Amino acid sequence: DPKIKNSSVLIDGQDVRDVDLDSLRREVAVVPQDTPLFNSSLLENLRYAKPSASDDEINDIIYQVKLDTLIKSLPEGVHTIVGERGLMISGGEKQRVAIARAVLKNSAIIGLDEATSALDTHTEQQILNTLKDVLGSRTGKKTTSIWVAHRLRTIVDADKIIVLREGKVAEEGTHRELMAKNGLYASMWEMQEVWEDEQEEVEGSQQEKSENKN
Repeated sequence: DPKIKNSSVLIDGQDVRDVDLDSLRREVAVVPQDTPLFNSSLLENLRYAKPSASDDEINDIIYQVKLDTLIKSLPEGVHTIVGERGLMISGGEKQRVAIARAVLKNSAIIGLDEATSALDTHTEQQILNTLKDVLGSRTGKKTTSIWVAHRLRTIVDADKIIVLREGKVAEEGTHRELMAKNGLYASMWEMQEVWEDEQEEVEGSQQEKSENKN
């Protein structure tokens, strides 16, 4: 909290209290857990992140985040109305739209707030791979991503993991460092891995049954 005595939040050495709010907002993009979509075309929902974006820019982003397969399946392609809150498309595709918006905005900081927590394991992994590929391929601009997550698999590759307990920092370090400490993070990781393995077995069984029916 910047209001606390002797504390500050710095971005590239600049105190956020001394930065123009509009310029700060331009440099921050967010991928939320529940992606807000408007009852408009998919194209306009993507352009929301950058109203001045050309159709060519948006088409490039569509291919980067692998939305092209979805668009080919829609009755009017990118001009298809997605419905109120995006009811016409799946949760995974809505998250791709959120990622596309963040990438289109081309901000220096991307915040991901439980961005994949509502998705199944397979879809989550696809989304994570897409995001890592897109951010890794950006040239000429360094991007900092800040993840808020309870599912630890989503942050295993992070440069720094901060573990909070009751609003205070309990541990911090890389995944390997935290596992070596055998503390709170390691305990949560082990519990989640058991649960994740069980979920993958259930999802695999359901997929096998579905394929057998077909």
